[in-house]
Amino acid sequence: MPDSYDLIIIGGGPGGTAAAQTAAAHNKKVLIIENAGWGGTCANRGCIPTKALLTCSKFYAELKKSKRLGINISGSSIDFPSIKKHQQQTVKIAALGAHKTLSDAQVETKLGTGKIISDREVQYTDTEGGRKTLSAKNTIIAWGSQTQLLSGINLTERILTSDGLLNTENIPESIIIVGGSVIGVEFATFFAELGVRVTIIELLDKILPYEDLEAAQLLHQELTRLGVRIHTSTKLNNLIDTGNTVAAKAQSAKEQLEITADRALLCTGRQPLLHEEELNELKIEYTKAGIKVDKNMMTNIAGIYAVGDVTGGLMLAHRASQQGKVAAGHICNTDTVPYNENHIPSVVYSHPQIARVGNIQGGADIQVIKSEYSANIIARMELINHGFVKAFFQDNKIIGATVAGHNAAEFIAPLALAVSNEMTKDHLRQWVIPHPTLSEIFTSLASD
Repeated sequence: MPDSYDLIIIGGGPGGTAAAQTAAAHNKKVLIIENAGWGGTCANRGCIPTKALLTCSKFYAELKKSKRLGINISGSSIDFPSIKKHQQQTVKIAALGAHKTLSDAQVETKLGTGKIISDREVQYTDTEGGRKTLSAKNTIIAWGSQTQLLSGINLTERILTSDGLLNTENIPESIIIVGGSVIGVEFATFFAELGVRVTIIELLDKILPYEDLEAAQLLHQELTRLGVRIHTSTKLNNLIDTGNTVAAKAQSAKEQLEITADRALLCTGRQPLLHEEELNELKIEYTKAGIKVDKNMMTNIAGIYAVGDVTGGLMLAHRASQQGKVAAGHICNTDTVPYNENHIPSVVYSHPQIARVGNIQGGADIQVIKSEYSANIIARMELINHGFVKAFFQDNKIIGATVAGHNAAEFIAPLALAVSNEMTKDHLRQWVIPHPTLSEIFTSLASD
């Protein structure tokens, strides 16, 4: 008789973890299977290690501002092994925290792989190759995503993806970053702040092609100020490892470029991790963009759900978590907040940060109200006066917002709440904000 569960989750990232916690809180017997590190891509190879690195580079870069505040610091230097130690410790804490969260919720955890063999059965393979068939009333697929590679480009010790670069033990003197979207500009920020010569090659006509144009232009200016050379509307034709360096050939409308550097970083996006043979055997509907799910995160097969990066769309940890809660809520037959992709905030952790939520497109019936950081006394006091907030209104309701500037990742949270609750200007006028604070940039957003 196989072991039986109310829910088996395959994948211990943010989506799987949130689903497990939610179901366990409703007294369901839950098992979660993970094969590559508790916390998933976010904790081990994504948002946590990269933000740890950006914390280090930000502190170093801000030392240069201190002279304007009457503080003279000389002799500062970079200790890259210590930076790596901070990154590794942060990852370890995040992974341990994810596992402890599951243990505290009384969720059973197993290391290994899980393969769905029917709508009620999962084959579990442990780390030593032992196999066992488990029974489940419901299953959640939370396989995550993988790096998307460019055709014709071979990975080497010098041509790396973000996964490989996070494992490097030496800081290069120069680096070519292929792709100017979120991952690319975050790594460009980190390396440029440490004094590395950075070149970005972006195929489209601007970096951060899916963000507000003005926000992307602001970051372009800031990266250029740091010494980053940015080539937009530029196609990479060739990238090779010469043995000592990497050599790139690229073509723009104006010129042909030949660039050499110590390393090259491929930041050309991520794609859902799809075990196609398994999906085909189960007759689960999917495309290259991800597994198809309904509003409850259920696939076309009753009792089998999918959450997180494997469903495509915005590949964000908090999106996966929300989807996990929705799926588990449906399984437990409890009331859940309806899932709305438009209410998921997105953040670029560059310096300055850029964040957005909701509809940030203009239109004849959409009013855009903008507030500048430069008008805020705290921003000027703390030398962080480059930035702005934009609020987008339709029929007097806030439908979207963009923040570009210091603390944007924190500032988008209250704006996401306002958007998801369809707050009007009258609601926002009741928002009393302490003075003096940077958050006073919000006070003018409800003006007529």
